[in-house]
Amino acid sequence: MKLVYQDIDKDNEGGVALIPEEPEDMWHAYNLISEGDSVRSTTIRKVQTESSTGSSSSNRVRTTLTISVENIDFDTQACMLRLKGRNIEENQYVKMGAYHTLDLELNRKFSLRKQEWDSVCLERIDMACDPTKTADVAAVIMQEGLAHLCLITSSMTLVRAKIDVNIPRKRKGFVQQHEKGLAKFYDNVMQAILRHVNFDVVKCVLIASPGFVRDQFYEYMFQTAVKTDNKVLLDNKSKFMLIHSSSGFKHSLKEILQDPAVMSKISDTKAASEVKTMETFYTTLQCEPAKAFYGKKHIEMANEAQAIETLMISDKLFRCQDVKLRKEYVRLVDSVRESGGDVKIFSSLHISGEQLEQLTGIAAILRFPMPELEEEDSDGD
Repeated sequence: MKLVYQDIDKDNEGGVALIPEEPEDMWHAYNLISEGDSVRSTTIRKVQTESSTGSSSSNRVRTTLTISVENIDFDTQACMLRLKGRNIEENQYVKMGAYHTLDLELNRKFSLRKQEWDSVCLERIDMACDPTKTADVAAVIMQEGLAHLCLITSSMTLVRAKIDVNIPRKRKGFVQQHEKGLAKFYDNVMQAILRHVNFDVVKCVLIASPGFVRDQFYEYMFQTAVKTDNKVLLDNKSKFMLIHSSSGFKHSLKEILQDPAVMSKISDTKAASEVKTMETFYTTLQCEPAKAFYGKKHIEMANEAQAIETLMISDKLFRCQDVKLRKEYVRLVDSVRESGGDVKIFSSLHISGEQLEQLTGIAAILRFPMPELEEEDSDGD
């Protein structure tokens, strides 16, 4: 994301102009824009014109509109953001108060104004405009006949390709058919890697499967690369890493990212730190339950005692339409930081973020045990 200008006064009111440069920047924009904000961008509007003879014609014109956002829709597959709202600035083609939908697209500038910029939004702008966030990971999770190619960025897990090939069973006299089916499957997976993985950015490609499927595929891929003299694969051979998974489905990604060998390989990516924090939370919950809590009520009580060492919170909570509730979460984040705690904002499009959402979207590891919180829970029951 490119920051064109930032003009926020001491009362935290003002605006910024941004240019999204990568698909992931759309995710940051989705988290920045709230209902009630005003967004200014160029758009195409259909305009009806009537001639002196009474005949009307319609043509499409490009114009710049400023709308007050009422509805936000994010398409994860196309990485496109659609904002609906009323026009709030004079325009020769669009009346004041008329509804219009703005489509925010890559490499097209937009301006965003808020009545109040909170610390979470300002932090997200810093994160989105930080060029060091490109340490990314790709993962191919496979089993015989099924593979999922995922790209794990610092904010989300995107399934870029699903390969499903029917492989004939290995029966007497039909071995050739089985091998043909496997070769077709492996070739499809290899083509998906070449199509979707940008080796200039991706620093690690995980290939995971139950049994020996990953080894057979890895062997097939590099034998083919040598035969066809595929420089892209041969030059990046060191980036591939084989690992065990229980299945070829997306949910196996969780166990893959928890593997110590994988953790050391991708240790400097945000995804890895989220997974590690989540693992620490579950371990604490099992071994020292009085030091791990989830749910807004318990977290706020622990914060009052300045007991929070690590706060985990889902970015979904900051997108809630209830302004009062959103402010409460921002206040909580600021308060934890003031008392020296670490705050991790999990992305709801990550495997770890999905896990956190199952635990109400907010959880914490405490500095010291607070058994009174557990007792309160049983009293409440």
